[in-house]
Amino acid sequence: MATTLHNQLVVAISSRALFDFEEENQLFEAGDAEAYMRLQFERIDVPAKPGVAFSLVKKLLAFNEPGQQRVEVVVLSRNDPVSGMRVFRSAAAHGLRQIQRGVFTQGADPFRYVRPLGAHLFLSANGADVREALALGYPAAQVATQSARAGDRHPDEVRIAFDGDAVLFSDEAERVFQSGGLDAFQSHEIEKANLPLPPGPFQPFLAALHRLQHGGAARMRIRTALVTARSAPAHERPIRTLMHWGVSVDEALFLGGLPKGEFLREFEPDFFFDDQTGHIEHAAQHVPAGHVAAGVTNLAAARETPRRRADSNRA
Repeated sequence: MATTLHNQLVVAISSRALFDFEEENQLFEAGDAEAYMRLQFERIDVPAKPGVAFSLVKKLLAFNEPGQQRVEVVVLSRNDPVSGMRVFRSAAAHGLRQIQRGVFTQGADPFRYVRPLGAHLFLSANGADVREALALGYPAAQVATQSARAGDRHPDEVRIAFDGDAVLFSDEAERVFQSGGLDAFQSHEIEKANLPLPPGPFQPFLAALHRLQHGGAARMRIRTALVTARSAPAHERPIRTLMHWGVSVDEALFLGGLPKGEFLREFEPDFFFDDQTGHIEHAAQHVPAGHVAAGVTNLAAARETPRRRADSNRA
């Protein structure tokens, strides 16, 4: 029988999301790929320090038990194969011997391999790769490499926090807010309170976590939180949407525009996903965080970037 990842939660992750390769990456970003490869080979027996998503990956892999493979983690990296040796050795040194699959493309686009893996989540430090994966319909986030690392007070819980609009849900309501302001947004959500929101890019990942949670693991559990700038009366529609999907979150924080970072610090997630860079920058001071480049806010930012570049060139 052919090997398959069917019925497993599949996470594809770049080497920089899993390990702290920021010092080595400075050589790569400077355009000296050969020096980068030499440095990685010189350090092949030096385990890399854990990166932003290390805690999330370690805890998800703990759902696997003898004879029951529930989670598969695959390294999907722009690294060269030589540097890939250090990635696998670092994983083994940190007790992540279950990480046995990897794709190393030596600078070529790695996101292409998200599709054959059927990944439920793709985490990368490369924003372009994340955007391409999202365009293909896969949950993906750019890790904020400067993020605080996850704490260790909940070793038997995978804790994940999600923003709502443009992450778990579509950007339908956010578009109303962007075009009409808060009053129009509130009226829209009251009117449609009983109508489920369309799924956002991370709905499949939440559904996969729900299946994993109810898959019979004896030791590990998952705790999720919805952390949103919404407030009453716009709180009902997200709750009803989750009920319609047949999934739930353990905590729901309707913050009415308050900064999210301090609340996330108290929840202590292994990872937080949001579509707005401002929220990510604040959250990253407290918890591991990743930017989901989806929805109307990021579309506007993408349009603005070339304009700013043009203005800069004219200056």
